[in-house]
Amino acid sequence: MGLTNQSTGSSLLGNGTIIDRTSCSGFIIALSGNPNVGKSTVFNSLTGLNQHTGNWPGKTVATCYGKYKYKNKNFILVDIPGTYSLMANSAEEEIARDFVCFENPDATVVVTDATCLERNLNLVLQTLEITGKVVVCVNLIDEAERKKIHIDCKKLSDRLGVPVIATNARSKRGLDELTDAVYNIALGFVRANPLQITYDETIEQAIELIRPAVREVTGGKINDRWVSLRLLDGDASLLESLNKFLGFNIPDNSILRQDLKKARQFLEQNGINADQLRDRIVSRIISISEEICRDAVSFGNKQYNDTDRKIDSILTSKIFGIPVMLALLAVIFWLTIAGANYPSELLANLLFGIEDRLTDIFISLNVPGWIHGVLITGTYRTLAWVVSVMLPPMAIFFPLFTLLEDLGYLPRVAFNLDNFFKKACAHGKQALTMCMGFGCNAAGVIGCRIIDSPRERLIATITNTFVPCNGRFPTLIALSAIFIGGMANGASGSLVSTLSLTAVVLLGITITLVVSKILSKTILKGLPSSFALELPPYRKPQVGRIIVRSILDRTIFVLGRAAAVAAPAGFIIWIMANVRVGGVSILAHTAGFLDPLGKLLGMDGYIILAFILGLPANEIVLPIIIMSYMASGSLIEYSGMEQLRHILVSNGWTPLTGICVMLFSLMHFPCATTLWTIRKETRSMKWTLISFAVPTAAGIIACFIIANAARFLGLA
Repeated sequence: MGLTNQSTGSSLLGNGTIIDRTSCSGFIIALSGNPNVGKSTVFNSLTGLNQHTGNWPGKTVATCYGKYKYKNKNFILVDIPGTYSLMANSAEEEIARDFVCFENPDATVVVTDATCLERNLNLVLQTLEITGKVVVCVNLIDEAERKKIHIDCKKLSDRLGVPVIATNARSKRGLDELTDAVYNIALGFVRANPLQITYDETIEQAIELIRPAVREVTGGKINDRWVSLRLLDGDASLLESLNKFLGFNIPDNSILRQDLKKARQFLEQNGINADQLRDRIVSRIISISEEICRDAVSFGNKQYNDTDRKIDSILTSKIFGIPVMLALLAVIFWLTIAGANYPSELLANLLFGIEDRLTDIFISLNVPGWIHGVLITGTYRTLAWVVSVMLPPMAIFFPLFTLLEDLGYLPRVAFNLDNFFKKACAHGKQALTMCMGFGCNAAGVIGCRIIDSPRERLIATITNTFVPCNGRFPTLIALSAIFIGGMANGASGSLVSTLSLTAVVLLGITITLVVSKILSKTILKGLPSSFALELPPYRKPQVGRIIVRSILDRTIFVLGRAAAVAAPAGFIIWIMANVRVGGVSILAHTAGFLDPLGKLLGMDGYIILAFILGLPANEIVLPIIIMSYMASGSLIEYSGMEQLRHILVSNGWTPLTGICVMLFSLMHFPCATTLWTIRKETRSMKWTLISFAVPTAAGIIACFIIANAARFLGLA
């Protein structure tokens, strides 16, 4: 659910109204800030588990809001999208601006990064131009202290004219003071005196030319000086939002229209066009930020950023950046492959041991054989296989990947890949959405919202599935260990498996770039746009938080989804394998029909059927393959990678089969969740079908070429 009258008393601008204070159950607090300043940590620390998520009305941008209680008062904390500016250039910036401006929150908390306060003050000053009911949260104060950066919050508060609180949200330091400041501002116990930003004389005169008319039109519902400045700036999105807010079309007001024309002519006569006006506005805000920081921030160590820069000189260099990135990825894969075998075998022995006990119970109760087949051989055995094969590698891979994320390395990956996406005529932010796809392709598709250009957003959406998600990694890991690493002897097998898995991921990135270039030159023609990418400081990882996030948010989530889909899949496959038509099972009939296509692509009919039945979730493709083979006569319990290899080889698999299955796993239609997400994000069945067809066609072509080339060369 999103923010609604029923949930918070707020009906966002998408419905054309402001907050209904008569039905509001608490004080509305907006939580604003740049990306990477710890805003989400502040939000989570204040609201705990009392949170809700959804979409902003009329937008495909996620919202999160939560509740907390302080001094017997209820507060509703709205986590508005992270943004660098309120001069809206994207849907996120537009929502952040409109919520602060038109939803009239009782207070706005602007979270800043203590280690780069000067840059963050840009958003603070823009917010102060809209409202004085602001509390500045200087977060990550512990990192600032470690770098010997001293921030005089009292002096900063005096300069800004609003409360300034130093916090470290991770350890909950300063949060009591923050909630107290919010309480005082929201209830009016503290009267803020926000800094008034003044521009050069020409701009100030232009503002005053239209300000009386703006005040008349808005009726004092909104800061007339700020609206005057934005109208001079020609902000079309603001005008649209303002029209919705006021309930009429502002340009229809002849007096305001004439005054605005005079003011713009006055600016033109003084040598200030629309672009120069915005430049002067931004330059003035930046100069004030610099002035305030010179007064309130001192550096005990002028070289506090030297360590980060030295590290970045290697990790983001043209020579070492890509090799280091691939090496780190290979190390993660090696640890996952080498570490998963033994726990996987132990888990399999445990779960299949339980199957034996359940079978004994069914026999003792004289349960009909078909019921035992459906529930135990079909459903339970599939679940046991999914858990024993998927849990160990995920429990290793996800914490390691989350560690890189927590360290601040993933934005460096995007930086290293930016030039490649530029050459592919795609947006540099696509590198970030691609990294999100490693966790979940549906999340990667949602992440494409950060790309402003609709054309480039579609390219990123269509190609996101070319990077393997959580659900495909266990299949890729298992097959690389069996059919590629298995060809090497001893410890070198893990190394070969690691290199092959790294090559698969690298292939996925390469195909992403190639397909992006093809799309940008054909059905989605256009020039790439530019963007600013912030490289956050390196941070000490929180091991406990990493474990919780990776195990609960990723491992258990993915495993739970796989199990939920695998159980009915096992049931269906058992039925298909045991219901016979003309003496042949439905499963065999279907696989036989698909077998010519499978053979053409270096696979077989059962494998193609597994990919089709695995549409709900990629996690169950390999379990369906195994279940299909077992149901067709090879009733062998899985007890480790060697046993899995035996099942596959006994059903005709060769190294070529393994390679083709890995390729098709990398390049085939997105799962149902991702397709549904694409449909919601694009609001178009056409682009959803294209997102289905493009990776599938790429997978068919790649497997066809590899399989038939191997046969032609006598390698298969």
